[in-house]
Amino acid sequence: MASASELKIGKKLNEGKTKEIYEVLDQPGHVLVQSKDQITAGNAARKDQMEGKAAISNKTTSCVFKLLQDVGIKTAFVKQHSDTAFVAAYCEMIPLEWVCRRVATGSFLKRNPGVKEGYRFSPLKMEIFFKDDANNDPQWSEEQLLEARFCLAGLDIGRCEVDIMSRSTVAIFEILEKAWATQNCTLVDMKIEFGVNVATKEIILADVIDNDSWRLWPAGDRSQQKDKQVYRDLKEVTPEAMQMVKRNFEWVAERVELLLEPQSRGRVVVLMGSTSDLAHCERIRSACGVFGIPCALRVTSAHKGPDETLRIKAEYEGDGVPTVFIAVAGRSNGLGPVLSGNTAYPVISCPPLTPDWGAQDVWSSLRLPSGLGCCTVLSPDAAAQFAAQVLGLSDHLVWAKLRASMLNTWISLKRADKKLQGCSL
Repeated sequence: MASASELKIGKKLNEGKTKEIYEVLDQPGHVLVQSKDQITAGNAARKDQMEGKAAISNKTTSCVFKLLQDVGIKTAFVKQHSDTAFVAAYCEMIPLEWVCRRVATGSFLKRNPGVKEGYRFSPLKMEIFFKDDANNDPQWSEEQLLEARFCLAGLDIGRCEVDIMSRSTVAIFEILEKAWATQNCTLVDMKIEFGVNVATKEIILADVIDNDSWRLWPAGDRSQQKDKQVYRDLKEVTPEAMQMVKRNFEWVAERVELLLEPQSRGRVVVLMGSTSDLAHCERIRSACGVFGIPCALRVTSAHKGPDETLRIKAEYEGDGVPTVFIAVAGRSNGLGPVLSGNTAYPVISCPPLTPDWGAQDVWSSLRLPSGLGCCTVLSPDAAAQFAAQVLGLSDHLVWAKLRASMLNTWISLKRADKKLQGCSL
């Protein structure tokens, strides 16, 4: 166990086909997830040693979980501990595999005769499998899951928890799908598992996500597949064949690091008509920071200095960085319309309305001459979010933060509703 001396490792809590779980004595509530150099298929009907697989799988999982955590998805992952192990929050695992499919292939075709390989699911196809090796992990319905009445770490798994896992699975798949698309690679399908954090009693993404967990087709071409299916399809396991499988796993591990990098770093430029609007603009900049978007603040007046306004605009058009302009001007808003009439970049008007004349002033932002396309958003936070939605079209990390935020808002409402129902009863 590499570098285990840095932690006080206790007893082995669990062992699976490809990993071992150990308690961490000096970090209560945490475990060490140690990968193995073993690759299996068909519930271990086929299994082989693949030298270096533990390090490859651990690197892949660590990068994937870091990406998900950075954008706002709650996971059990804490940190990579060594080349072959990572530290995670201790969870009681829910004995289910949640499978999300974008493209029909594999076992889905066997269970659904008549569906051709390559059929695209929009929306995504969701399936649940009960982890039971003796019965080959049977597929379950939501009704079977609810009737199982699981209770883990003191949390009853009911309708609320099932809905959270289902909604989270879709969001996680979509985030990783968007990320892999930056490498011209199709995420065909994926399986994940959830656990109940023994400390917080929350359902979180747990276990691992590595090259055993998904199908990846570069350029959408199955013949180029880089996942474990290559091993499953081997007619004979030879040293040469295992080297080919290992090269595929290494290919994925190398590229998964690139998923953490933005593909097109955009920015927001806030132009304010006066420094009296600075507090309003600072709220926009703070909200942009939540999405990891750089935000510059400038002062210019389209009424008093139109030439300077257009010069500043040209300054940001000239370097090729994707830019959203946000115009902050009170009273008569000429700033947003002037910008919109002189740039092909998106412009958002976010006027700081006052209690006395605000209802009248806003019309200068809403009633525009023909040929102008700037929108008006009154909330500074909402203006930043709108800018993030524009920039997220070309930056998968910004898009992922928006997607995770949507999920977390939905989960908080779901839990609030459950709590309220409990109080009512």
